[in-house]
Amino acid sequence: MSLMEKLRLAQAEISHAQEDPWKRVLERGVPANVLSISSVALTDLLGVAPTTGNCRRLALTMRSMGWVGLKSRRLAPGGWRTTECRGWSRPVREPKVRQPCPVERYHGERVER
Repeated sequence: MSLMEKLRLAQAEISHAQEDPWKRVLERGVPANVLSISSVALTDLLGVAPTTGNCRRLALTMRSMGWVGLKSRRLAPGGWRTTECRGWSRPVREPKVRQPCPVERYHGERVER
């Protein structure tokens, strides 16, 4: 085996070890037709307690999958007035890429931001 093949094999092992195990469980566990889901339901799906630390780790995983965080009354059972819960929603449209806008100042002088 050549040195380059050994390097590629080592790189593949490192990238596989760095992959988040929750991501695969969530991709398989959340059906494609679900548009929004609560954080508590996701922690139940993962089999972990809904603590602050677990929800922060869940937030990193959900953002890496392209979901958007939200706060809603609809996600809580019988949601009414004070029953709010946090959850995740699939984006309705693709996020726009912002381009730098040139700004004109003082008699036509152009300044890039």
